[in-house]
Amino acid sequence: MRPIERIVVHCADTPKGMDIGADEIRRWHVEDNGWRDIGYHWIVRRDGTVEAGRPEEEPGAHVAGHNSRTIGICLIGGKGGFNFTRQQLAALEAKVIDLAREYPQAQVCGHTDLDSSKPCPQFDAGAWWNA
Repeated sequence: MRPIERIVVHCADTPKGMDIGADEIRRWHVEDNGWRDIGYHWIVRRDGTVEAGRPEEEPGAHVAGHNSRTIGICLIGGKGGFNFTRQQLAALEAKVIDLAREYPQAQVCGHTDLDSSKPCPQFDAGAWWNA
């Protein structure tokens, strides 16, 4: 098993009314970007459904320079600011609790904490988790 130092929260930068999931993001990443698979390990849809992406045993492709020691979770939405549903935030919390049990040494952060050129995920994920 690879060592995990961070659980990184992302957003898909999709409009509030757009409900997509792992299949669509996988298609974007593979067909449009030429990647071998979806970049995120987990996707949280607007209704709170959590979908598997890339297997956790494999490094993701979600934050350049940090993929080898991170797990990436992507919330659908975020375009134009914080527009996530209560169901998404509850599902995100449950998923992070599960991941924190599996990787107790891992810190929770947002994409922007590792790449300040991106406002992703539109909120301070570390502060949210530590609250």
